[in-house]
Amino acid sequence: MSPITTTILISSLATGTVITASSHHWLMAWIGLEMNTLAIIPMISKKHHPRATEAATKYFLTQAAASAMILFASTMNAWYTGTWDIINMTNPTANTLLTMALAMKLGLAPMHFWLPEVLQGSTMKTALIITTWQKLAPMALILTTSNNLSTTTLLMMGMLSTLLGGWAGLNQTQTRKIMAYSSIAHLGWMAAITSIMPNILMLNLTLYLLMTTSMFYTLILLNSKNIKDMATSPTTSTTTTTISMLVLLSLGGLPPLTGFMPKWLILEELTMQGLTTTASVLALSALLSLFFYLRLSYSTTITLAPNTTTMKHKWRFKPTNNTLLLTLTLPMSLLMLPLTPMMC
Repeated sequence: MSPITTTILISSLATGTVITASSHHWLMAWIGLEMNTLAIIPMISKKHHPRATEAATKYFLTQAAASAMILFASTMNAWYTGTWDIINMTNPTANTLLTMALAMKLGLAPMHFWLPEVLQGSTMKTALIITTWQKLAPMALILTTSNNLSTTTLLMMGMLSTLLGGWAGLNQTQTRKIMAYSSIAHLGWMAAITSIMPNILMLNLTLYLLMTTSMFYTLILLNSKNIKDMATSPTTSTTTTTISMLVLLSLGGLPPLTGFMPKWLILEELTMQGLTTTASVLALSALLSLFFYLRLSYSTTITLAPNTTTMKHKWRFKPTNNTLLLTLTLPMSLLMLPLTPMMC
């Protein structure tokens, strides 16, 4: 892909997200979401491979259906209330439709079916964009309409997403699919707290973006596409392998790493609101996710895949990736737990 094309596509991604996040009218929000969708599709399908074409088609159909539902929900609300303002979503049916559409945009269960397949058909860098930047525009709409969305629906989708993200991730060997189910589980935690305390949702989203960016960037540096590649990663870079293990444990929510902070705050808030059952389900489902994070960490740092070569180093070209992004995100994705009182 030429530099001019890449620049246009990335600019369109950024512009679409900014338009959606800053709009007060549903039509402008819809336009921003469509710009996002149309800009990412060429990036998914640029490898000219059947899997990439399939992933781009699945992504387009899912996002187009979700955008149509958003347009339908906003039209229904305007029909009953006479306003197109995003903050005035007062019709219950329109709110339910909007919740389902935004869940489909994000990849929340039970509308999660597209996310693992799309990530598996994309390159690592495109998968990074889909799991981080592409979540910002729908999350901006959820934050704007959080007072009107159905709390029960969000709690049910949150519990289902965390359970399904944990169970389905247990059976995966491809790192992109593991990160996809990790994304579904993390989004479930965010959905559960959305209508109760939106500021914790913002904190959780920020830390999720930092940890996911760090993890994907270490996978890119190690060129690891499955568990077997992770097992031989120490021969590529011992330092990066150690970093990837710590980031995996942070994603799993183990103290004293940063990933423990949002889970701790969400469980505390749910318990204070009397939602003990929901908090228990989320805490137990976190153990499922933690299992496949630990399995990946174990295969990364302790074991070495069976091989017949006598070489001590994996064959590789000289790395050309810029590590500035990893340098910026890594400390925050690992060492921010002591700042919890300041943030909440």
